[in-house]
Amino acid sequence: MAVIDRELLPDVRHLACIGLMGSGKSTVGRMVAERLGWAFIDVDDLIESSTGCTVAELWEQGGEDAYRPLEHEIVVDTLGAMHHSVLATPGGVVLDREAVNAISSNDVVAVYLRAGPDELATRIAHDHGHPRPLVDDHPGEVMRAMFAARDSSYLDLADEVVDVEHLTADQAANAVLHVLVGSVLRP
Repeated sequence: MAVIDRELLPDVRHLACIGLMGSGKSTVGRMVAERLGWAFIDVDDLIESSTGCTVAELWEQGGEDAYRPLEHEIVVDTLGAMHHSVLATPGGVVLDREAVNAISSNDVVAVYLRAGPDELATRIAHDHGHPRPLVDDHPGEVMRAMFAARDSSYLDLADEVVDVEHLTADQAANAVLHVLVGSVLRP
C-alpha cells in the first residue's frame, strides 16, 4: 500500500539507491518501493535470475568483465523505462560513466545510503547468506579502501544523502522517503 501521494512527486520517475555494499540498498529500496507503490528492481537479483549464476559465481568465472556489462545494461534500461521504480544499484555503479549519466537524469532522484566503512564491514561480516565477491577475509580493510575510493563519487552523484550508520532498515526507509519528498518540494 502506497503511503506517499504520487502527486507530491510529479517529476520523479525513478529513485536510485546508491552506496557501498552493506549500506542497505536492497532492503531499504524494497521498503521504499512498497511504500511508494512503485516497482522494485535489484540489479544483482536481476543478474542472478537472468544468468542462473550468483554474482559471486560470475566474478569467479569472469571477474569484473563478466559482471559490469550486465550491471550497465540493467541500470541504463531501468532508468530509461517509463514506469516508476526504485533501483538498488550495485556499489560499482559510480565507475560506469553511462550509468552515472542515467542516474543523473532529471526524472531520477539518487539517494546515497551512507555509512562508515567499519559499520559496513560489520554488516557484511554478519550477512552470511549473501556472499560478496570483492570482500575477502579482511572486510574492514576492503571497505575502508572502497570507502576512500568511492565516497566522493557517491556524494557527487547523490541528490540526497541519508546517513544510515545508526538506523534500522525501517528508519532508513522513512528517512529516504522524507528526503525524497523534501528534494522534490524544494524550489
